[in-house]
Amino acid sequence: MRKRLSAVAASLAVLMAGCSGPADEAAEQAETTEAAQETVPSSPPATDYRAPDPAEGVAEEDREKAREIVEGMSDDELVGSVIMMTFRGTDAEAAADAIRERHLAGAIVMGYNLPDGADAETVAGVTDTLAGAIGDRGWPVAIGVDQEGGPVARLNSAAVEFPPLMAAGAARDPQLTQEAITGQGTDVRDLGFTLDFAPVADVTVGREDPTINVRSAGSDPELVSATSTAAIRGYTAAGVASSAKHFPGHGALTVDSHESLPVSEESLAELEESSYGPFESAKEANVPTVLVGHIGLPGAEDLPATLNPDVYESLREDVGYEGVAVTDALNMGAITEQPGQETVKAIRAGADLALMPDDSQVAVDALKSALDSGDLDRERLVEAAGRVVAMQLWQARAAEAAEAHAPTDEEADESFTALADASLTVLKGECTLPEPAKTVSITGGDEAQQAAMKKAAEEVGLTVGSGGTTVSLDGEAAADVAVGTAAPWQVAGSGADTVLAVYDDNPHALRAAAKYIAGELTAEGTVPVEGFEDAPTCG
Repeated sequence: MRKRLSAVAASLAVLMAGCSGPADEAAEQAETTEAAQETVPSSPPATDYRAPDPAEGVAEEDREKAREIVEGMSDDELVGSVIMMTFRGTDAEAAADAIRERHLAGAIVMGYNLPDGADAETVAGVTDTLAGAIGDRGWPVAIGVDQEGGPVARLNSAAVEFPPLMAAGAARDPQLTQEAITGQGTDVRDLGFTLDFAPVADVTVGREDPTINVRSAGSDPELVSATSTAAIRGYTAAGVASSAKHFPGHGALTVDSHESLPVSEESLAELEESSYGPFESAKEANVPTVLVGHIGLPGAEDLPATLNPDVYESLREDVGYEGVAVTDALNMGAITEQPGQETVKAIRAGADLALMPDDSQVAVDALKSALDSGDLDRERLVEAAGRVVAMQLWQARAAEAAEAHAPTDEEADESFTALADASLTVLKGECTLPEPAKTVSITGGDEAQQAAMKKAAEEVGLTVGSGGTTVSLDGEAAADVAVGTAAPWQVAGSGADTVLAVYDDNPHALRAAAKYIAGELTAEGTVPVEGFEDAPTCG
């Protein structure tokens, strides 16, 4: 994968020096600091920090160092340390200034923060600028991104194209999923990100679920647990902090929380039975953060879970989670609190990191006012800040460790191909196409999808033109083979003799479909959602 070193990794030795213990530690730390200021080395500097394997999660050494940092914080620093800002436009320098001046945990980069057609180098420049806001504070800047794959991919062509988690659910191969996510996560880390808000740990109801659907591994809690846990381990192996989302469970809701507040028909006790399993598995996999969704509950229909103390209490006591609880974006339509007050209520309720308040300065001012007035206990703020800082210290260690065994471009591409092949699912027809094609004509889909399918077909030796086997990319046009490039129910009603689900339109997914059509691949995927009982059993 692309090799680069962010300002975070360059300063790792400085951040960890407090745990090294030699008698001449101060002198060594001063020398390291001076060197880091003069130049950015080509590889992470050596360190005497000997914490456990990052795969074991945030270590006591991380927490101890975090406590030292938090104890030395001013009130202004303490308040800022629990906020991850969003920013408007593409001015990364202004965002870095805000992080530095407001002492923020960091920033999330959205698609609208990147210029049109931004490539990997452009994205890396943005993250380097944000990472440079570290100054002399002694703890890394968290740089987040929403890069799940499939429909939620903020980096467009700057990052590798990757399918949504339902493709991995269809493959039903945790080891393969972990390897592929390690490749994807390495790409994300190479672009300079420290935290990817993935994977989705929600159990989806499928067709009626407008928000999660294909982003979930499926409708079976055990399958979702196995798949999302494999993803978490993949991100950790790549040196990226991950986030299991959206606690306490968003997959059965039929209202989009980006627009308004959905209300669960199930209480927390009922959700514990139906939806907590993947989050419990995520805890066992040492997921560094759990994202709480905007979900109303029976008896608290107007109160988003992100602001509900009962939800955080359940996360801590019923799930047993001790890591960072982060809110879903506080600028979403489900939030109707006065600006700044949503951040105060979230932290007071039990959140450790407030994600994307609409205006970070307003959020900072509101938290400071609540702290000064006693409306927010300092102890709660210290607890939250300690968890956030410890997570960021852990991620810096994980990133350094990942450098030693990062997959090559070829290895990552092989894992993406293997996942696409394993996830290819026949919704109608035979596991192997009875009469492999030599010539295909492509219909349906948009111009870009048709061009991508044409390329995939030609790569496996098919002739693309008129006549031959007709291939529809939307399931609506009459065709011999329909290829669904999104949720499987979108092509379930196709009249084609053969209906395939590949879950995405990335090159690997379309090439898997082309190989099947050419007779080179037998489908092995299994539909991971209910409603497809007539589909053949191929896996």
